[in-house]
Amino acid sequence: MNLASSSALSPSMSTSLSSISHVARSSLTLEQVQHRAPAVFAEEAAGTTGARYVFISTRDIVTALMDAGFEPTDATQTRSRLGNEAHARHMLRFQPVVKTLTWDDVLGEIVLINSHDGRSAYTLRAGLYRPVCMNGMLTTLGDFGLVHVSHRGNVVANVVEAAQRITRDFGRVGDVVEQMRGTMLTETQQLDFARDALKLRFPEQAQPPVEPAQLLQERRMADVGDDVWRVFQRTQEAVIRGGLPGRTVKGRPVHTRGILAIRENVRLNSGLWDLALRRIGR
Repeated sequence: MNLASSSALSPSMSTSLSSISHVARSSLTLEQVQHRAPAVFAEEAAGTTGARYVFISTRDIVTALMDAGFEPTDATQTRSRLGNEAHARHMLRFQPVVKTLTWDDVLGEIVLINSHDGRSAYTLRAGLYRPVCMNGMLTTLGDFGLVHVSHRGNVVANVVEAAQRITRDFGRVGDVVEQMRGTMLTETQQLDFARDALKLRFPEQAQPPVEPAQLLQERRMADVGDDVWRVFQRTQEAVIRGGLPGRTVKGRPVHTRGILAIRENVRLNSGLWDLALRRIGR
């Protein structure tokens, strides 16, 4: 029996997935990207960068990716502690114009992460986007799904080539998703998955503010199932979105926070994906 399905489904749950399973996000204009992540349009690097650092505005990377057939669909940036928003870490998601990276209820994406403070290279990751819950994930498989491009040499061409390389090999992710769908978990195994997820989310708390079963609750009909894929989906959405009611060690009522910081988003998404891979022996 599915652990989460023992409780009543939310009245707002969808009754059909077919009408929205292949709906991609609308592409963003450059003006919309700038509004959401001003650091993309920085005109210069931070003064802390070294002599070998080659400044390339992320705007040039975005334009080149668009010319190569990738549409920007989301853009965010982290608040700068130093108050310099132009150099803050930013993350953008792209989908190929030709929607070939589609498996039942998810779409393949390219995720680009950068900052202009000299602390990180351009990072490209393989991502998945699930339209039914408007949720984004990050994936890696061995040497696939993660590429670092340093701020040296022909940066624009290297980033575009890395994005195209990830796109060409995305079939490997599709194979893994199908394996997750075909691997069932018992009620105990689902709770173990949720406990591991809580350790990731609250690494310094011996007693998390919420119970493992809360991470497994279904939000829509498309979430119902005991396979690794849907257990992972439910847990990932609960961890990243937050909003779960709970209590502190001292008994004070709280709600878990959503994950807004890019670094923490990447850490948790990568960790949760690894938890799912372990369940299928990867």
